[in-house]
Amino acid sequence: MRILKIGHLAIRGFAALAPMAGVADRALRELCIEHGAAFTVGELVSSKGICLGDAKSAELLRCFDAERPFACQLFGSDPAIMAEAARRALRFEPDFIDINMGCPAPKVASNGGGSALMKDPRLAGQIVRAVVDAVDRPVTVKLRAGWDANNKNAVQVALHCEAAGAAAITVHGRTRDQMYAPPVDLSIIRDVKAAVKVPVIGNGDVVDGPSAKRMYEETGCDFAMVGRAATGAPWIFKQINAYLETGEILPEPPIETRMELLLTQVRRMLRYKDPHNAILEARKHAAYYMRGLRGAAQLRRKCGAISSMEDVEAICAAALQANGPS
Repeated sequence: MRILKIGHLAIRGFAALAPMAGVADRALRELCIEHGAAFTVGELVSSKGICLGDAKSAELLRCFDAERPFACQLFGSDPAIMAEAARRALRFEPDFIDINMGCPAPKVASNGGGSALMKDPRLAGQIVRAVVDAVDRPVTVKLRAGWDANNKNAVQVALHCEAAGAAAITVHGRTRDQMYAPPVDLSIIRDVKAAVKVPVIGNGDVVDGPSAKRMYEETGCDFAMVGRAATGAPWIFKQINAYLETGEILPEPPIETRMELLLTQVRRMLRYKDPHNAILEARKHAAYYMRGLRGAAQLRRKCGAISSMEDVEAICAAALQANGPS
C-alpha cells in the first residue's frame, strides 16, 4: 500500500473516490470505503449557501465514520466567503477541506467558481490562503488541466495553490471545455507533479487496475482518484488494490453480489435521505449497475421508471434471471 500524506494525515491505499455532485453521496461513499477506497470526498457545496445558512448545503457537509477519511468540498470565488464556509464546515469534523477548482458545470463556472478559477491563478491562490488561515485542518485543491486546449495552465495554478498552503493537489487531466470527453492528458498531471513539492493526486480515466498503474507510471503522481468508474461498481477499489499490490486481476463479482450491492445502496439512500428524493436518485444508480449485463438496455429502461423499493427489487430479480447464476 502507498501512504499519502495530507498535512498530518497519513492515508494508506492506492485510490480514492472522487467527488461527484449528485452521485457520490453518503451511501456510495460508504460502499466504496468498505471495498477498499482510501478516502472519500463529499459532493461539492456552495460556500455562499453555507454562509447563508442553507439547510441543503449543510446536509452535504455531514460526515460519518463509515466514510472516513473524508473531505468536505467547497466551491466559490470570494476568499472571505470561502474562509467562513470552511470555518462552518468544521462543525461536521471533516478530516480535511477540499477546494473545487475543477467543476465544469455552467451553473458553477458561470458564477466564477469551480473550473472558472483556472482562468485566475492569483485569485485561486488567494482563496487557498484564506481557507488555510481559517481552519485547523489540511486544505487540498482539485484542478483541471486548464480552461480549454489553448490554456492548459494547471502548473501555474498549482504553484499558486502550493505557495498559499495547499497540502495536496488533485489534477483531472481534462480541460473545462472537454467536460468528461476523451482523451485525458496525463502529461499535464506529470508536469504538475514535477513542479510542486506537495503530493499530487491523478484523476481521469482510472477504470481498473491496469489504468491505475498507467496513471502512476506515466505521471509519477502520489495517488490516484476514481470517479465515474466507481458508479455501479464500488468493488473497483478492491480490483485496483489487488492489481497494484500483486498484479492479480480480480474478476467482476458475480451477478448475485452486484444486485445485492445495488439493493444495499438503495436501502441506505432511503435511510439517509428524503425517501421520495432517494427513489428518484435510485433510478440512475440502478442503471449504473446494469452496465455490461445481458439485456442491459431493457433493464435500464426499467430503471428509469423506478418509483419504489419494490421496483428496485423487481429489476434485480429480472437482471438475475436474464444473466443466470454465476
